[in-house]
Amino acid sequence: MNIFLYELKAYRKSTMIWTLALTSLMILFMSLFPSISKEIDEFKRLLEGFPEGVRKALGIQIDSIGSLNGYYSYFFLYITLCGAIQAMNLAISIFSKEIREKTAEFLLTKPVTRTKILSSKVFAAIASMLLTNIVYVITAIIVANLVKVESFSLNIFLLISCTLLLTQFIMFALGMLIAVVWSRVKSVLTLSLGIVFAFFIMGMVASTEEAGRYVTPFKYFDYTYIMNHASYEWSFLVAGITLSAVAMILSFIIYNKKDIHTV
Repeated sequence: MNIFLYELKAYRKSTMIWTLALTSLMILFMSLFPSISKEIDEFKRLLEGFPEGVRKALGIQIDSIGSLNGYYSYFFLYITLCGAIQAMNLAISIFSKEIREKTAEFLLTKPVTRTKILSSKVFAAIASMLLTNIVYVITAIIVANLVKVESFSLNIFLLISCTLLLTQFIMFALGMLIAVVWSRVKSVLTLSLGIVFAFFIMGMVASTEEAGRYVTPFKYFDYTYIMNHASYEWSFLVAGITLSAVAMILSFIIYNKKDIHTV
């Protein structure tokens, strides 16, 4: 029994749905750019009416929103939100599926270690996210070139786009740790939505404080910094990698020692 291929097949429908959802949302927002760029002064005046705290929480940068990358970074926060839900949903499903479907006893009695089982599931979930991101990025580049009104930096565009996958990895690792501790889940999507929106709201609250950005993965990548420096902030990138590694290692340790109830 090839667990990796089995899990990859099981995620096929979900991967297609999330990929379609993310690309469709991006196309919808991008299609508005030509019209907004023609009325950019009015659009900026409208945004200036928002309190500064609200603009920071929503990631609105008035100075750069007239450019394609600036506009892209504005709505990309919501693309990332959807991607985080996908990652969290995958992570929680990994641990709860066998218990919910009462197939844990069948799987764990096979001549294969728990580490092998979990590794196969994790690699299948990561492959699912990678496929989603590959399709999304390719589509985004094509659409960006179709709607652009002037030249834009493809390098910065790709750096912004890749934060989707990086944020998904962090959320996936956190989801693994949460799920392995709390494996009896009645509704995976409900729990995923609750956790992701909690991090999202914390990100909006923490947007005014530099130290507060470490609390939520949604604030690890500052799009304004990316556009100004064409790179990520190393302190937050290292923090994200460290958090993901620690969460995954703890997940494997707990999973290998935990009693798996099959009824």
